[in-house]
Amino acid sequence: DNLEALEAITLDSNVAKQIVEAARSSMGTDIAKLDLMNVTMFADRVAKLAAYRAQLQEYLSDRMNDVCPNLTTLVGEQVGARLISHAGSLVNLAKYPASTVQILGAEKALFRALKTRGNTPKYGLIFHSSYIGRAGAKNKGRISRYLANKCSIASRIDAFSDDRSNVFGTKLQEQVEERLKFYEQGTVPRKNIDVMQEAIKEVADNKGDEDEEQDEPMEVEGAKEKS
Repeated sequence: DNLEALEAITLDSNVAKQIVEAARSSMGTDIAKLDLMNVTMFADRVAKLAAYRAQLQEYLSDRMNDVCPNLTTLVGEQVGARLISHAGSLVNLAKYPASTVQILGAEKALFRALKTRGNTPKYGLIFHSSYIGRAGAKNKGRISRYLANKCSIASRIDAFSDDRSNVFGTKLQEQVEERLKFYEQGTVPRKNIDVMQEAIKEVADNKGDEDEEQDEPMEVEGAKEKS
C-alpha cells in the first residue's frame, strides 16, 4: 500500500519494492529510543548532505555556463570543471595542446609508461565524458584524441572570446556525434571549416538581433522627446 510513497522518497522503484518485500518477510522487533534517536539523526544528516550536494551541483552548473559555456556544452560541467581545476585555470587549459588535454589527469600513468617503455595512456579526465563510454573498444583512443582536440578549441574560445554564447560548443558537440557515427556506421562527417563557418554566422546573426533589440527602446525614447 505504501509502495508509491516509498518510490517518492527513494526515487527508485526497485529499492521501494525491496523495502516492501523486506517488511513483509521480516518479523521485526521493538526499537529502543536511543537507537531510534541515532537513526533519525543519521537520516537527517543524509538528507541535509543530499540537499547540499544538489545546491553545489546547481552552483557549479551556473558558474560553468557563465565562465565557459562552450566547454560545458561539449563535455558537461563536471568534466569541464575537473579539467579547469587540474590545469589551474581556464587560461592555462586554453594554452595546453590537444595532446596534453587528452591525457590530463593521467600523468602518473604516462611517466610510468615512459619509464617502463610500456603503452602510454589514451585518456585522462576526459574518460568520464559520455562519448568515451559510447565508443567501441577499438575506437576509444581515437575518439578521446578527437574529443581532446574539440575541448582545446572550446576552452580557447571561452578564454579569449568576448562572446558568452554556447554556439561553438553546440557545433563542436555535433561534430563529436558525427565522428562517433563515422566510426560505427561509416557516415562521412562534415568538414571542420564548414562547421566553424556556420557557427561564426550564427553568432553574428545572434549579435545582430541583440543590437536591434537594444536600439528599439532608444528609438522609442527619442520619439517621445520630440513629441
